[in-house]
Amino acid sequence: MNSSFEGKVAFITGGARGQGREAALEFARRGADVVVVDIAADIASVPYPLASKEDLEQTRALVEAEGRACLALVADVRDQSALDEAVAATVDRFGRIDALLVNAGIYDWSDKPLWETPEAAWADQIGVCLEGAWRTARSVAPVMVEQQSGAIVFTSSNVGVEGAPCSAPYVAAKHGVIGLMRVAALELGNHNVRVNALLPSTTDTLINDHPAGWRRASGKPDGTREDYLDAVHQWTAMRNVGVLPARAAALAAIWLCSDDAAFVHGVQLPVDAGHLVLPGMNPWPVRDA
Repeated sequence: MNSSFEGKVAFITGGARGQGREAALEFARRGADVVVVDIAADIASVPYPLASKEDLEQTRALVEAEGRACLALVADVRDQSALDEAVAATVDRFGRIDALLVNAGIYDWSDKPLWETPEAAWADQIGVCLEGAWRTARSVAPVMVEQQSGAIVFTSSNVGVEGAPCSAPYVAAKHGVIGLMRVAALELGNHNVRVNALLPSTTDTLINDHPAGWRRASGKPDGTREDYLDAVHQWTAMRNVGVLPARAAALAAIWLCSDDAAFVHGVQLPVDAGHLVLPGMNPWPVRDA
């Protein structure tokens, strides 16, 4: 695999931990200098702790331990000026951006039907997962257009192409990310900038690995981590594969940004151990008496 990134720069949102951290390390191991951006603070509607400044600094230290330079920047992807400043700092330090991983995301786990979805949950998830994706691309695209080169990977989800009950904000946002990717692919292809989307399945990071996530996955009001892990084994088509490691999506992102994927443009790449090929089912098989 020709996945060398020597002399290149990767810019990753949501880079303080999870999929973002794993991608930062994989880019660094292949020779890239890395910029990791994260809010490094909690959001009130999200019932699990988001990454901290300490997480962000740890990612920076891990990248530097791989022998590469790293900028670790605090920015909320809903804040255009903060993103613009992060991009300006990147160009000032490194002179370019070759790979963009639009990775920042949250899930509120309110588990409500769409007509009961809290306004804050809707605003925050659309703001981070969709608006944040647009704002990030809006900041970075001009750099790549000027270079006439680059690769952008948007992180969507399996639910970017299928529904999921009681998840209206997240599902809507992740569907929207795919639409955004398609538009960006059309607009940037003529500038030698490739644009694609990842569709990861359930991944074992803190977005899922907490009591609310355990309850939702297992269907048990007192669900445990073990119940969650057992339930997710029903969502894949591969033997002995359930919840995915964060590195799974990171490796797919690396490939999409590499020269090996030089002619891959405008695609939705599932990273789901076969989830999307499974036969469908009714999550609520209710029959009248």
